[in-house]
Amino acid sequence: MSAKPEIIRRLSSLKLRLEKRAAVFSAVREFFNSNAFIEVTTPVRIRAPAPEPHIVAVPSGDLFLRTSPELEMKCMLASGYGKIFQIGPCFRKNEKGRLHREEFTMLEWYEAGADYLKLIDFTRKLLEFISMKVHGSPRCVFRGCEIDFAKAEIITLKSAFAKFAKRNLLEIVADDKFEEVLVTDVEPALPKDRPVFVKDYPAKFAALSRLRKDDPEFAERWELYLGGVEIANAYSELVDGREQQERFRKAQAWKKYSGEGIYPENKDFTDVLGHGIPECAGCALGMDRLAMVIAGADSIDEIMA
Repeated sequence: MSAKPEIIRRLSSLKLRLEKRAAVFSAVREFFNSNAFIEVTTPVRIRAPAPEPHIVAVPSGDLFLRTSPELEMKCMLASGYGKIFQIGPCFRKNEKGRLHREEFTMLEWYEAGADYLKLIDFTRKLLEFISMKVHGSPRCVFRGCEIDFAKAEIITLKSAFAKFAKRNLLEIVADDKFEEVLVTDVEPALPKDRPVFVKDYPAKFAALSRLRKDDPEFAERWELYLGGVEIANAYSELVDGREQQERFRKAQAWKKYSGEGIYPENKDFTDVLGHGIPECAGCALGMDRLAMVIAGADSIDEIMA
């Protein structure tokens, strides 16, 4: 008998973790179904992704592979769908590493009438539900540290910079050193024994999120960290058509200046902005990273075939 091909040896070594990955996906669907969400599917090949700095779409003929299903799902909200979720492949060029792949799996959901704070409570319950289904316990071990999903910490980004970097957040942003300080000083110091929701990002990083009415220097946006790994990004959605178009214009100008390239206009989404999108909130969660944490793997390569 000939020696087993390398692909067979590799897949055999991943079997237990891939089974846990499947259990995570099953638990996610059960949780959303039990909360009256509709699972939807939108196209993977699209005419125009949202223009976002540092996110580069992969061309596919005369179209693009989606970087996120966000714009298409917001069109569904405008059509009267109140609570929707989707699990599927997304693609981002030049994403490679222990936590990155050019092709990855995204869980994305939207709820009309919700805001980013409501999504924190919903996500905390989702994580605990998944852990109970997979492990029979609200706790799992990731990189030698036990994470208790029954506990969660909420901290503003401003407080995190003051506590862990001893720096003023808005001054760091003005000095164009945000990413540097975030990666070197803040993220490594976040608690690793519980989910950590870091909320209220500077307006410069609002992306498609709504600014806080009581403090427009900050956006209603949070990111979730598990064991020091960024897992999800959520916000109260911007539904002001004029402001969104202006942000897209600035993002396209930045992408052109930086050499990332610009995208065609997403005519469907532009029409929807003119028609009106209901007040809503949405979250994008990296399923591969979540499965990595739940399975206790060291990299996403260990939980992907």
